[in-house]
Amino acid sequence: MTERVLYESSNGDVWALTRDPASNMPVVKHQPTASSGGQMSYTDIGKFLRNGASGPEHQELLKLIGTLLDG
Repeated sequence: MTERVLYESSNGDVWALTRDPASNMPVVKHQPTASSGGQMSYTDIGKFLRNGASGPEHQELLKLIGTLLDG
């Protein structure tokens, strides 16, 4: 798996579970739309969840993690 899209917002921002290109550790990649002028960023999974676990992108990551558990 190269990356797995977690959530795409109505304005086109995309969050994906991937690996940091420098450390190869799992991270959340945020790709803002080109029109917003933002730059792609990588965030440690723990930090990502601590910084706003109520957003839909956070909820999708938690659902994905939940699929790793039986029952």
